[in-house]
Amino acid sequence: MNLTILKIGGNVLNDEPILHRALDYFASLQEPAILVHGGGRKASEVIAEMGREPKMVGGRRITDAPTLEIVTMVYAGLINKNVVAQLQARGTNAIGLSGADGNIIKASKRPVGEIDYGFAGDVQGASADLLEGLLKLDLRPVVCPITHDQKGQLLNTNADTIANEVAKAMAAAGHTVSLRYCFELPGVLRDINDKTSVISPIDQATYAQLKADGVIAGGMIPKLDNAFDAINRGVAEVVISDLPGLEGRGGTKLVG
Repeated sequence: MNLTILKIGGNVLNDEPILHRALDYFASLQEPAILVHGGGRKASEVIAEMGREPKMVGGRRITDAPTLEIVTMVYAGLINKNVVAQLQARGTNAIGLSGADGNIIKASKRPVGEIDYGFAGDVQGASADLLEGLLKLDLRPVVCPITHDQKGQLLNTNADTIANEVAKAMAAAGHTVSLRYCFELPGVLRDINDKTSVISPIDQATYAQLKADGVIAGGMIPKLDNAFDAINRGVAEVVISDLPGLEGRGGTKLVG
């Protein structure tokens, strides 16, 4: 079965016109589909509104206990249910889930090293069973980046990693998976100030050279690491783009 997994990030979620286009695209898909979302930008806004300072290191959030409470409310509540409601308005029967629901995502608390990330989760794998069951009921899962450690502790987890793990699990279950990362740029750029400088395709040798040259840096590195991991583990297609790319007019395609 062909299956599309769409991941949308915080900047898309915070821009209402772009979000509506992304959800229109998702609702228009004829094949079964799963949506994975982040929401870090909104979470940072709410953290600041509550009188706390958002703390990030290398694009990863430092998640102490009060921050975990806030991101859980934002991701699993406000954003997840808003996305579900928007999809229902488009005639798409969506169901909102966290990684803890149905034990979809197994994770563990990130060990303390040079940096203590607090209640950040490192994903151990994903289960296709519940997701397959929901798809057979013509439901479209909408998964947020809150996971658990199987001991009752919730964890804040990277949404790109969750999308990657779900894609790998569904590919292993026999689906032909297209994984599409939707964010605010038209693809991976050679020049961050030039939106026409999209690099496509990118293979692993090219990626290594671009990292060494400093062309690809920061938060794009974990995104591409996840994407190549998916390609190497049986996912049929990975594309990183904005909406024009998702509609077939561009974006960065990764090749093994």
